[in-house]
Amino acid sequence: MTPEGPARVRRAVARDAKRLTRLVRTSRAYEGPYASMVEGYRVGPDYIEHHEVYVAESPDGRVLGFYALVLDPPELDLMFVADAAQGTGVGRLLFGHLTGRAREAGLTEVRIVAHPPAEGFYRSVGAVPVGTVRANPPAVRWDRPELVLTLR
Repeated sequence: MTPEGPARVRRAVARDAKRLTRLVRTSRAYEGPYASMVEGYRVGPDYIEHHEVYVAESPDGRVLGFYALVLDPPELDLMFVADAAQGTGVGRLLFGHLTGRAREAGLTEVRIVAHPPAEGFYRSVGAVPVGTVRANPPAVRWDRPELVLTLR
C-alpha cells in the first residue's frame, strides 16, 4: 500500500533497466561493507528480456521494488525494495507474486541465497534455512545464508 493507493506488480520491460539499476545501486542495505557488491552493478535490458523480472510500482508509476526469478534451476536471483517503500508491505507483495508465479511455472521449491540483513524477511515469509554459501572473493566477500521456499 502506498499513500496514493495499492501498489501493483507487472512484468518488467527493457525500458525499466535504468530505474532498476538505480534502485540496486542506491539501496541502503548495501552500504558499508556491502557496498562493493552493487558498485557498478547493472540490470540491463537484455537481463530483463531473458529472465522473469517483475516490478512493484505505485499508482503514479514510481518503482517501489522488483524481483527476478530464475526458473531453471529455480532460484530467486534478485529482490530489492526501494528504501522509502520498506516496511510498507511491498516486499511481501513481491514475495507473494513470486510464490504465485513459481507455482504457475510448476516449481516445487525456490532457492534463495540471501543478503545477510534480509534473512529475517525471507524466514518471515516461509523460507527455511538450509545452509550457508561461503564467501567467494572478490565478487562476494561475506558468507550468505541459503534458504529454500517450498511451494505446496
